[in-house]
Amino acid sequence: MFKEIVPHQFSMNPFKLLSRDWMLITAGNKDKVNTMTASWGGFGEMWGKHVAFIVVRPQRYTKEFLDREDAFSLSFFDDEYKEALSYLGTVSGRTEDKIKKAKMSVNYSSDVPFIDESRVVFFCKNLYKEAINPESFILDSIKDSWYSNEDYHVLYIAEITRVLKKTNK
Repeated sequence: MFKEIVPHQFSMNPFKLLSRDWMLITAGNKDKVNTMTASWGGFGEMWGKHVAFIVVRPQRYTKEFLDREDAFSLSFFDDEYKEALSYLGTVSGRTEDKIKKAKMSVNYSSDVPFIDESRVVFFCKNLYKEAINPESFILDSIKDSWYSNEDYHVLYIAEITRVLKKTNK
């Protein structure tokens, strides 16, 4: 069971949440959903709105869903799901129902899919997207370290429209 909270009530460390706990980016509709594990992104304020930003490489299947739909969810989990998150980050949803194989289930809020086993879910509405421009790097070492295949991420900035937190009931 979930209860809605406002973004200012969210008190977890965003650095730990993203880089250590990881998240699932989930997008789609009632016919088809895909999810992927991610550990890069952030939260903040932009254009007078609470926002989340995520980055997705162009070859990821989930990117097709992000580009097609207006909204997506970011789900965070307890430590017991780490193995499932690792699996969901390494297998493509193009070739199998990886959500089912990870023993997770999809739920919906206002037609936006999310993973029901989450402890916290951010619902996001796309506002902006742009491919990272290799010419814009100030430090070539970043480009050299993270983009040897020249598969530059696409940056998405999205308004946080709703936050759900799992209750103990």
